[in-house]
Amino acid sequence: MRAFVDRTRPDAFLGGTGAPIVVIPGIFETWKFLQPLAAAAHARGHPVHVIDALRRNRRSVTDTAAQVSAYLVAHDLTDVVIAAHSKGGLVGKQVMLGPEGHRVRAMLAVATPFGGSRYARLMLARSLRIFSPRDATIVALGRESAVNGRIVSLYARFDPHIPEGSELAGATNIRLDTGGHFRILAEPRVIAELLVLAARAGGG
Repeated sequence: MRAFVDRTRPDAFLGGTGAPIVVIPGIFETWKFLQPLAAAAHARGHPVHVIDALRRNRRSVTDTAAQVSAYLVAHDLTDVVIAAHSKGGLVGKQVMLGPEGHRVRAMLAVATPFGGSRYARLMLARSLRIFSPRDATIVALGRESAVNGRIVSLYARFDPHIPEGSELAGATNIRLDTGGHFRILAEPRVIAELLVLAARAGGG
């Protein structure tokens, strides 16, 4: 509903002197899904960047990561904290592993299918089948663990979209005693963890 009725422009969150936040929504989502996180971070003095080119995040993980990396370069962003939901967490990890990964200090990944989802192979759309545990990108990302220590993976006790869960080896894994793939974004703990990461990145 927020995506349709809320008229807040993303550039309203660009001001601030703290560590920059870059939001990466999940597949078929707009940045509005992460607006509560953006608003909270901006209220604490952090500029929040929305990448318009992502639109509804339908492209491949690698292509989307290239778009995010290009944005970081174009705006000369450093000490970035990524706030990501679902597929956005895969994109964020790909960015961190890429040539511009040094620009990213940390990532909060909410309900991200790091190990894929068994339901993906049943989907008709190719854009959803990429979440199969056997997908080449999922497998490749799973083999890379160098950046996992800079990732906080936060997920629900039960996620109907990701029955395997979102635990990531080597990351800070936080399981909340709640359910849902989208509802978890409304949990206060999500905002709290983002603010902690942002404060650390900004030296606060």
